[in-house]
Amino acid sequence: QVQLVESGGGLVQPGGSLRLSCAASGSILSINFRGWYRQAPGKERELVAGIISGGSTNYADSVKGRFTISRDNAKNTCYLQMNSLKPEDTAVYYCNANIRNARYSSHDYWGQGTQVTVSS
Repeated sequence: QVQLVESGGGLVQPGGSLRLSCAASGSILSINFRGWYRQAPGKERELVAGIISGGSTNYADSVKGRFTISRDNAKNTCYLQMNSLKPEDTAVYYCNANIRNARYSSHDYWGQGTQVTVSS
C-alpha cells in the first residue's frame, strides 16, 4: 500500500552534482526515519545518509561535506543533494523509510533504486 518512488539518477562527470528525490505515498500516519543507501559492484549495501523525525542527520564518512539529506514533511518527500561527485560514488542508490501505518505498527519500505554513474 505504501510506495516509494525515486527519481534524479543519471550520468554525471566527476565534480558534478545530482539531486535524488524519493516521494512516499499511501497509508502514512508518520515517518520515523528516512535514509539513502547505495550498493556498488562488489560491495555490500551501505547507509549513505539518514534523517530521523526530529531532523537529526547522519552521514557516511566518505560523503561528509559533499552530500546533504533533507526532507519536505508536507510532501512526504526526501532528497539527497550530491555535490563534488567522484567515480567511487557510482552505485545504485536506494531510498528507505520507516513508516508508521497505525498506532502500534511501523514497517520498512524501499524504493526501486536509481543508478548514479560518475564518469568522464
